[in-house]
Amino acid sequence: MRQFFLFFLSAILLDAQSSPPEFQPLRALPVEIMPTDDPPPAVAPYPLKALPITPELKDPTPPEPSSPPEPAAVIPEPTASSAIGEKPSGDDAARLQIFLDERLFGPGVIDSKIGLFSQLAVQAWNEVHGHPSDDWTAVNTAAREAVPDPYAVAIIPEIANEWVDTKLSQKRSEQANAKRMSYRSVAEFMSERYHTDIPTLVRLNPGRNIDHLKVKSSIVVPNVEPFLIENLSDRAYHALEGLSDRYVVVDTKINQVRIFEGLPKPAIVDDAGTPEKPKPNTALIASFPITPGKPEFVKLGTWQMKNMVELPWWRYDQQFLDTGKRSENALNIPPGPNLPVGIIWCGTSRPGIGLHGTAEPETIGRSRSAGCIRLCNWDAIRLPNLIRPGATVEIR
Repeated sequence: MRQFFLFFLSAILLDAQSSPPEFQPLRALPVEIMPTDDPPPAVAPYPLKALPITPELKDPTPPEPSSPPEPAAVIPEPTASSAIGEKPSGDDAARLQIFLDERLFGPGVIDSKIGLFSQLAVQAWNEVHGHPSDDWTAVNTAAREAVPDPYAVAIIPEIANEWVDTKLSQKRSEQANAKRMSYRSVAEFMSERYHTDIPTLVRLNPGRNIDHLKVKSSIVVPNVEPFLIENLSDRAYHALEGLSDRYVVVDTKINQVRIFEGLPKPAIVDDAGTPEKPKPNTALIASFPITPGKPEFVKLGTWQMKNMVELPWWRYDQQFLDTGKRSENALNIPPGPNLPVGIIWCGTSRPGIGLHGTAEPETIGRSRSAGCIRLCNWDAIRLPNLIRPGATVEIR
């Protein structure tokens, strides 16, 4: 009898070991996140902005005696000012990009280059303030007053050690076994933290080996509020009065998402067909650059925001990405900044379609995703402060 009991107990244990643990995610993202009935989290969402900008400044730890001395980070000499009424360049361009970024008119990567996304951001800012769309004087004046110093010295924080994995595989099958989809270098961590890219860090830090940065060393960065990835969790955001009533327009022709207090009003023209003098459009509260999905997958129309989840898991299904039809051969890829859907998923009532972050902010507007609407991670994380489930999403 005792032998039979031991055999029976062993069978139970073997069966328990072969079953997946209870905390294994039942469904990965971005395909159909199921809303929960849990109450809204007590933790406040990621802050929109902080008004004086204070990057992580402190004295760096001196190098080990055996290490070669590391050159100190030095803020570059200011370049000549651009004309106030023209498209800026150099330091004035960085100033303008930072100014727009912190007022929720995203210029994309802060790189001192006034390209299409920066110009669209200027047009949105002008629209809100009642200036002609091509006016540079008002926005340049405001930027120079608000951002006297476009660059700052930042210390690489110790938290970078927890979010950088230099050995993160490029293979999906191996990524499914990773702890998280981390940054692959400290340079990648710092560039996204300060809304820029690695080539810009190289330019701002001549003589520094950007590919081998270490914790507690100092580098020059754009003087923008940092994107603090360590503040994120797996929280879900629920409907919220005011934010759930807003209207989102995803414009796939100019690669921009615009957020309004309510249904946007059409432009007013006079009897001759000429637009009236601009009036402030205070209903427009934010705009960000995007990459839309492939036309065959993203259907134009009006949908509803259904769910919002930070640090989502991703269901990787190659057949779904290729054809829009699911297969049974899918992998669950863990969360992290290098996840193809980035650090937040905002699903719509159109199955499989949503707004989300990206692993490659420098490609926003330059390469299409499989089917969704991609934003830079530092822009995507602002969405819960601007819209919530229940908001209208029009894709046009």
